[in-house]
Amino acid sequence: MKSTDRLLLENKAWVQEKLEQDPGFLDRLRQDRVCEVFWIGCSDSRVHADEITNSEPGEILVHRNTGNQVSHSDFNVLGALEYAVNVLKVKHVIVCGHYRCKGIRAAMQKPNPHLFFANKWLKNIKDVYRMHRREIDAEESEDGRWNRLAELNVIEQVHNLAHTAIIQRAWKADRDLLLHGWIYGLHDGIIRELMTLTPDIQLDPLYQYDLD
Repeated sequence: MKSTDRLLLENKAWVQEKLEQDPGFLDRLRQDRVCEVFWIGCSDSRVHADEITNSEPGEILVHRNTGNQVSHSDFNVLGALEYAVNVLKVKHVIVCGHYRCKGIRAAMQKPNPHLFFANKWLKNIKDVYRMHRREIDAEESEDGRWNRLAELNVIEQVHNLAHTAIIQRAWKADRDLLLHGWIYGLHDGIIRELMTLTPDIQLDPLYQYDLD
């Protein structure tokens, strides 16, 4: 059996099991739901926002990319952020990375000459490594350096969020919008909070938009 055929069969089994456990599941799924959280996570198939937070479908709006990055040149993440903040009026934006992230590991190594576009994407994480090289290299083990870069990358991406006009405009309008940096442990299943930015944060003037 092809792997894709198995997925289709498993889908039918999943629907049947869901409806046996909860006959109203699909009826609720069709209804509009209030979404208060926008989650920017890694594309890694082992990390699903709904599953690891035990959330129902529709509670979290999710955007995923390699290394959970917030790049100001990525119209995909910016478009999703704009929709989440300006249309859904979410109250929380979360960047959630994870330990043992393969994208982070790749960024710690020399570029692969056969991966043209991946190298361009990973360059942003390489920049995080370069900016924090002394702290990361002070870790005693390779795993320690890998994990610390994963944490610092999350922190940098949260600051990238705060440097967008989308977030600054929401804060200027007195929106109670919080930015969170989290990291998930594949080894224990626990999410750890690394940081939170609130609307009263004092941004570096270099990144402040003139929104008057």
